[in-house]
Amino acid sequence: MIALQGKGDPPAVADTGPPSRPGFEELYVAYFQSLTVQLFAYTNDMGVAQEVVQEAFCRALARWKKIALYDDPSAWVRRVAWNLATNRWRRARTAAQFLRRQREEYTPAPNPDRVALAQALKALPARQRRAVILYYLADLPVNEIARQDGVAEATVRSWLHRGRLALAAQLSGPGERHV
Repeated sequence: MIALQGKGDPPAVADTGPPSRPGFEELYVAYFQSLTVQLFAYTNDMGVAQEVVQEAFCRALARWKKIALYDDPSAWVRRVAWNLATNRWRRARTAAQFLRRQREEYTPAPNPDRVALAQALKALPARQRRAVILYYLADLPVNEIARQDGVAEATVRSWLHRGRLALAAQLSGPGERHV
């Protein structure tokens, strides 16, 4: 450092210590805009560019004691920002490829019999409906249904009998009789 001397001032001593390193704030002010412009050119999205540069600076701040000792701390921030942008692009590409591989599946509408059965089941009392569904659709034996519900097997057989009668009454056409 060179100091100006006036008459009568003691001679100035040149500072021969190591050059001062910029602090984090100075690095941020000096490089945020230029890094954002670089990443905007790379990503073609100003919001993404600002986000990855900001994230890179946040990571640098968390490690500042170590990064401040680097010959060029801005190079570290730049590399991190570029890596973040590249990783973001890779994730987006992977997601797009996944979506392209997905096929739209056609599921036919339920037939009228299925709709009628669903409506008839809804009309049953809850215990009868549960017993009918577990017995006929889930293929559980009476003793397993009784064990799950904590009731006697005779109770489950009664629910099934009443449920079948109610379903038959609801699903039979006019004049049909089910016993």
